[in-house]
Amino acid sequence: MIGTDDGSEPAVPSTGNGATLVIVGGGGFRVPLVYRALAAGPFAGLVSDVVLLDALPARAHAMARVLAAIPGTAKPSLRVESRLEDALPGAHIVFAAVRSGGADGRVLDERVALAAGLLGQETVGAGGISYALRSIPDMMRVAEGIRALAPEAWLINFTNPAGMVTEAVSAVLGQRVIGICDSASGLVTRAARAAGLHLGASLEGVDYVGLNHLGWLRGLQEPGGGPDRLPALLADPQRLGAFEEGRLFGPDLLRTLGALPNEYLFYYYFHREALRSIRAADRTRGEILRDQQGDLYPRLTAAADPLAVWEDARRERESGYLAEARAADEERDEADLAGGGYEQVALRVMRALLTGVRAELILNVRNGTTLPGLPEDAVVEVPAGVDQQGAVPLPARPLAEHQLGLMAAVKAVEQDTIRAAVHRDRDAALRAFAGHPLIDSFHAASSVLKGYEEAFPSLGSTWSR
Repeated sequence: MIGTDDGSEPAVPSTGNGATLVIVGGGGFRVPLVYRALAAGPFAGLVSDVVLLDALPARAHAMARVLAAIPGTAKPSLRVESRLEDALPGAHIVFAAVRSGGADGRVLDERVALAAGLLGQETVGAGGISYALRSIPDMMRVAEGIRALAPEAWLINFTNPAGMVTEAVSAVLGQRVIGICDSASGLVTRAARAAGLHLGASLEGVDYVGLNHLGWLRGLQEPGGGPDRLPALLADPQRLGAFEEGRLFGPDLLRTLGALPNEYLFYYYFHREALRSIRAADRTRGEILRDQQGDLYPRLTAAADPLAVWEDARRERESGYLAEARAADEERDEADLAGGGYEQVALRVMRALLTGVRAELILNVRNGTTLPGLPEDAVVEVPAGVDQQGAVPLPARPLAEHQLGLMAAVKAVEQDTIRAAVHRDRDAALRAFAGHPLIDSFHAASSVLKGYEEAFPSLGSTWSR
């Protein structure tokens, strides 16, 4: 993990003592990763109080049992709430990781797309648009609550699709929202390790550019200068085979691109193969997770050792990530199964916002003039510096034409999706489906939108007329 507290940057005393962190989606599966990092180590003492906000309090109470079992010398106090009005007052940081529609909603996103002959994936293509049409209205209500009840708080958004949600709520919160995702930083970490490069806390030598779940690592240097290590890595099949993205895309494509794509670009560069693999599977990824975790929360509530139950479930969950992109006998790397990405990004952002200790991370932030080919108000995923004033993109090299073309097409889809979600504009939703690069027919776009309206009755009933 780039810039983590593994010796690559010194631990610093926290001046965030007394801060309150509200986790929206507090019963979510990954909450223990964040709390564990707050309870011990360099992030200990960063916050003194954690509020778990969840519309299903039983889930949050079950997860609170896991958190109570986590060892640590500086464990924050815990409480569970079910209403924004009770959770938000006094918040300094709000961390949002919610799944609108739950596991069943994800399954419908996948199955409706597959029934229309399209890719069924959580955040990419038709499923990602459907998910955003549910996530954005829910997160707009959270943003409005923050503006009313905790106007000085920062929102760190992990709710998917993270780029679209972050861009939508920035209309309410302005610069006080920062989107995070661990896939880009994970790519940089794995590539640097394969290249024999130690990056430390600086992203000075990291040339990464894109949108959330759609980006490329284009250069990799030692901080302060030196040769770009990426070309030699891309030309070495043996080293490419040592990490996930190298195996995923293969030396031929990587040599052609001259860059390392984010793992989610598998669905673009190998669309036919991904669709064939997903259609051939007995269960979708959503169905697998729903089945794995169907009885998890009751087990967490009843278990004598809820932390062990959660840890077993976490490793099982991680082992199946992007399974359609791997060979049948290929397992994920042990380092990827161990976790350490998601919570490190979130907590380094939190620490920078609370203490002013500057951090450099790949984040979802307002474009401004960073990438001139995209709208200034667009949210992009690029290296950024964070301190108490917020996040500011670092300078970036111009986009290659093929990168700009794909990013511009997907960004137009994202902005139509936001328009549809915020203004309940069905024409904008249809335009988003029809314009997505992975949806090759207006008839398919019409069919999948109708399918989602039938699957989620509240969606079709709220379009403006």
